[in-house]
Amino acid sequence: MNHKPPTAAIESAHGQCALPFDDTRDFDDADRGFIASLSPCVIKAADGRVVWDNDVYAFLDGPAPTSVHPSLWRQSTLAAKQGLYEVVPGIYQVRGFDLSNITFIEGDTGIIVIDPLVSTEVAAAALALYREHRGGDRPVVAVIYTHSHVDHFGGVLGVTTQADVDAGKVSVLAPEGFTEHAIQENVYAGPAMTRRATYMYGTVLDRGPQGQVGCGLGQTPSTGEVGIIVPTIDIRTTGETHTIDGVEIEFQMAPGTEAPAEMHFYFPQFRALCMAENATHNLHNLLTLRGALVRDPRAWSGYLTEAIDTFADRSDVVFASHHWPTWGRERIIEFLSLQRDLYAYLHDQTLRLLNQGYTGVEIAEQFQMPPALERAWHTRGYYGSVSHNVKAVYQRYMGWFDGNPGRLWPHPPEALGPRYVAALGGLDRVVELAQAAFDSGDFRWAATLLDHAMFTDAEHSAARALYADTLEQLAYGAENATWRNFFLSGATELREGNFGTAAQVTSPSLLLQLSPEQIFDGLAIRINGPRAWDLDIAIDITFADLGANYRLTLRNGVLVQRKVAADPATATVTVKLASKFRLLGVLLGDFGSPGLEVTGDQSALQSLIGVLDAPDPSFNIVTP
Repeated sequence: MNHKPPTAAIESAHGQCALPFDDTRDFDDADRGFIASLSPCVIKAADGRVVWDNDVYAFLDGPAPTSVHPSLWRQSTLAAKQGLYEVVPGIYQVRGFDLSNITFIEGDTGIIVIDPLVSTEVAAAALALYREHRGGDRPVVAVIYTHSHVDHFGGVLGVTTQADVDAGKVSVLAPEGFTEHAIQENVYAGPAMTRRATYMYGTVLDRGPQGQVGCGLGQTPSTGEVGIIVPTIDIRTTGETHTIDGVEIEFQMAPGTEAPAEMHFYFPQFRALCMAENATHNLHNLLTLRGALVRDPRAWSGYLTEAIDTFADRSDVVFASHHWPTWGRERIIEFLSLQRDLYAYLHDQTLRLLNQGYTGVEIAEQFQMPPALERAWHTRGYYGSVSHNVKAVYQRYMGWFDGNPGRLWPHPPEALGPRYVAALGGLDRVVELAQAAFDSGDFRWAATLLDHAMFTDAEHSAARALYADTLEQLAYGAENATWRNFFLSGATELREGNFGTAAQVTSPSLLLQLSPEQIFDGLAIRINGPRAWDLDIAIDITFADLGANYRLTLRNGVLVQRKVAADPATATVTVKLASKFRLLGVLLGDFGSPGLEVTGDQSALQSLIGVLDAPDPSFNIVTP
């Protein structure tokens, strides 16, 4: 992309960044225990496709350029460090091979793997690096998923196999509800989330001082094969303990925090505490920009308090599934306490202000963190931000409507834009006003004006070019990595066109784990309601592999599912399938393969398939 240089306004703002850059403890901690790196740190799939390249971040060296917020430059420099590290003797991490970390716990005979990254290839490379320098041919005896996000389970097939799990050679532990939440997040709203995640992670952006420099939580997700193995042991209660290969593990449940299903755990023999993703070296998201359910900061802070009270006095190190560990009892308590105060303060103060009548936008604009939270590096908004987290808290309690009736029924952007543009004197006048705002350093107002211009005439060349320049300057000024990536992604699409969705998470391995109910839910949200208004269909579906029968009815554009005893006489059509997975083929129109039997009016099934909408992985974001 043809990048423009930062303006004087951005350079001046960076020059006034008054943060404790002389505090280098994070660099000491990030380097502590280093054993070896991977050189080159480029990991490929079997077909030769590059799925991970950490070497592309070699530019992160020296002082921050004026095109990157100096605080974000510091964070990215830390997050880009890669290799095998000793946390304490017996616990080892590979960092810098993905957005997340993979951790190896040495037992009596084998190793326990915590959070096997996003994809098969990078997890396998991390295990190979560990074995080369530490573990020899120690077998994997267990895998622990800390929570239900894909960067913590997707690479499981790189460290073990379904066959070994089925044979009882490997246990898979996860918090209760893990599989349901892992599947739902990646299937129900998966296409929209993945498209927006391409913006959020800057997946297709150039790497460099004027491009993507990281994500704050890590550098970027890998793009290899995503898999899943269903847990064999569900962790259900706080205080539950399990001993695996001689290693005792004490668990703490933390549902509804950073993920719907999440847990922390403690290793008494190592005096080590794993905090999953609930205490990392940045402010996390309460509502991620890619989209998700709003998280509960009150519960989040409560579970951190419980972790401090339960584990801190007997811990020598705390580590997580992102970033680097923290050592020493006093520093552990300080770290976890500030992280706890971070989420509690966001929650409590947003509620205080909304009860005084302020809206989410107004609260975000005036919100100030306490000095101790402003000064601590690990509470800075590199991944989540105070601004969008405050709005998330407001949304959690109050919803999208701010109570002002004038904002209850606004026009959508494609109707609103032309009205604003006409009121301001036409497109050329809007561009003139936006240019004046740009020149004065008021990039937020310029972006607002040009957003209306785009939704009036997306092909207006002057407006489009200035909008791209404006978003680029907003990116250069952002301390938050995901904001930077969103701004740069918008600028890229304005200059070069829609780049679509960079990756798909709904792999065959994930789809195989869908329950029949989840498959039918997936169908229901794809029904084109208006096209289906006049259909009245009843379909019986029998799964031979499950011995289960379901009835689907489609009336008034609504697909309803019920688990029933088979009664084909009352159904329009009966579909018998060898397995639930065959249903996915049928929905693609494959009626000829073995294991499928259709009796009755086959046109009813075809009518159902005919009113299914396919998701659009390339819907427009920055233009109509």
